[in-house]
Amino acid sequence: MSIDSRRWVLLADPEDYGWNELVGEHTAVWDGIKNARAQENLKKCRAGDLVLIYHTAPDKAIIGTARVTREAYPDPKREGAVVIEVQPISALSRPLPLAELKADAVLSQMSFVKMPRVAVQPVTSEQWDRAMQLSGTDLGDSVGSDPAETGGP
Repeated sequence: MSIDSRRWVLLADPEDYGWNELVGEHTAVWDGIKNARAQENLKKCRAGDLVLIYHTAPDKAIIGTARVTREAYPDPKREGAVVIEVQPISALSRPLPLAELKADAVLSQMSFVKMPRVAVQPVTSEQWDRAMQLSGTDLGDSVGSDPAETGGP
């Protein structure tokens, strides 16, 4: 299964900063990522890349979709770290809980399902499509190649 470098999952603690805050702010600097592997993945993110937003406990579910609007740049708060900027595209029609991800043949292979401590991980096209299918989400034209055409939530 090849990794599609145009799709990612970002893990978010909804008690700190989650989907609702992202939607309310319309764009966000995705910071606070300390894990070395997650930092390496952030460095690979490019403007226009698609993102799944996964809420950690207590929700433990994929909640929505977003787009990278600015690729990795130095974190002004932490030397040696990078951040990206993202904007929401759409909430999933229905959240996909972790138990459902683990039970699905395709989604159970998502790296964050196996290694939940890495807050930025790649997602394959097959996994992205399966998440959209299972959640009943149709992003339609909101995933065009231009970040300015995201459609928003």
